[in-house]
Amino acid sequence: MVVILLRHTTPDVPPGTCYGQTDLPLADSFEAEAMRVMEVLPSVTRIVSSPLQRCRRLAERVADHRQLPMTCETDLQEMDFGRWEGLLWDNIPRKEIDAWAADFLHARPHGGETVATLRARTRRALSRWASADETTLFVTHSGVIRAALATGDTGEDFNTQIEFGGMIEMPIEKGIVR
Repeated sequence: MVVILLRHTTPDVPPGTCYGQTDLPLADSFEAEAMRVMEVLPSVTRIVSSPLQRCRRLAERVADHRQLPMTCETDLQEMDFGRWEGLLWDNIPRKEIDAWAADFLHARPHGGETVATLRARTRRALSRWASADETTLFVTHSGVIRAALATGDTGEDFNTQIEFGGMIEMPIEKGIVR
């Protein structure tokens, strides 16, 4: 079986903004993006979503369309970027970015959570909800998807690019996400 990781559609936020757990509304393109997702989404038996509205609205739309139940899971929220939330990435002090890059997994110069914490809660959520008997759709965020797919501990290991409304399938074995 597989789990499907689906990134939310485009949020209504200026490009280049650092946002993680900020609960942003969706862009006016939501309806068209949601329709594109539903056109290509494979068959699923369960939907689990981040509670943030940029994920939840898409998950609810898919659930209504497919007549499936939807559950919210707080461990699927994006990384908490602390005091960086809402800042333009270009306005974050260079020394803070450098400190984060120097200890990518454990640094938290923003005062939020570490990448290691994000990865641990992501894996916990996927393991809790993944099932060898069902195909689960996880509607979540880029950081969560990167954490799920990362096989190492460097920034390069977390470098998966996924567009808004994009999805990735991950195999599972015996209820265990790889």
